[in-house]
Amino acid sequence: MSEDRDRGRWNILVRMTRARKTRRPSGSSRPGRWALQDAKARFSEVVRRAKTEGPQRITVHGREEVVVVSVEEYRRVKGQRMGQALVQVLQNSPLRDITIDHEPTYAPVRGVEL
Repeated sequence: MSEDRDRGRWNILVRMTRARKTRRPSGSSRPGRWALQDAKARFSEVVRRAKTEGPQRITVHGREEVVVVSVEEYRRVKGQRMGQALVQVLQNSPLRDITIDHEPTYAPVRGVEL
């Protein structure tokens, strides 16, 4: 009787581990899409693919949560012209020749006992 019970437990355990499998075979997964645990385990590959193949989407519980992109793509999307654009606006301003006079203000310093 205990042998049948052990065999039954074994079958349940085998079914549970097979049902929990979330990875797809590498050939059938969508390119550029990684489950979080796979991305963590193969982070160097995720980074390399982001540089060579484009954005890599990271999923958590099947939902896309973050995207890993190359720095070139990030700069392109973000538009890191902000500093240059600000300089250009200030240089082309009709008020560029105005000087602002200001006197420094000094705040009192409190004494500290050591």
